[in-house]
Amino acid sequence: MSLPLDPDLVLRGYAAGIFPMADDRASDELFWVEPRTRALLQPDNFHLSRSLAKRLRSGRYRVTADREFAGVLLGCADRPQTWINGPIEAAMLALHARGQAHSVEVWQDDTLVGGVYGVVLGRAFFAESMFSRARDASKVALAFLMARLRVGHFTLCDCQFLTEHLASLGAVEIPRRTYVGLLGEALRSAGDPPRPDWGSLDGLLSSASAPACSGAPGKLIVQLLGQTS
Repeated sequence: MSLPLDPDLVLRGYAAGIFPMADDRASDELFWVEPRTRALLQPDNFHLSRSLAKRLRSGRYRVTADREFAGVLLGCADRPQTWINGPIEAAMLALHARGQAHSVEVWQDDTLVGGVYGVVLGRAFFAESMFSRARDASKVALAFLMARLRVGHFTLCDCQFLTEHLASLGAVEIPRRTYVGLLGEALRSAGDPPRPDWGSLDGLLSSASAPACSGAPGKLIVQLLGQTS
């Protein structure tokens, strides 16, 4: 029988630079990980390719935030190999209920086709996992996430492990010592103005004066991130 994972313990772990994982979905146990190197995907360094910018401007996908956290979580766990077991899932749902875990959802018509979720602590966003069931859906989710973090005055986006996919979007790998320093600063500066605000982007998206061509959300995201290649 799986033992519950205390959400507050999860937050303390993140603040200390470690995070929980399980061997697989059915595992009753979990372990804490502190990688020697850490992958960061910072909003200011996000690689917005011409093809991704075109995809965003096309309006093919509808993107929301915190509308279907559980669905994104399950989408990330629905793969042959996953580290998201029952206790981790329950802890993430509890953190979401407390406003400390968030998701970005990508929809094609009324079908959830991609998304990313993670935990917020101070000015840091710990991106836990993402999934995609349609072309570029995870890239679109990450682009909206980067814009949300930039507008919301977050300074650190931790992606845990560097993958080829993340590297293509601008993620870099840094030593643990460097990561701990950046994390400490993100936590210490949380109370300084302007304070981090996950919901800041929502105001821009809904505002009549938002600098979006024809009011399209994807066009606003392209403007916020800037086309780099």
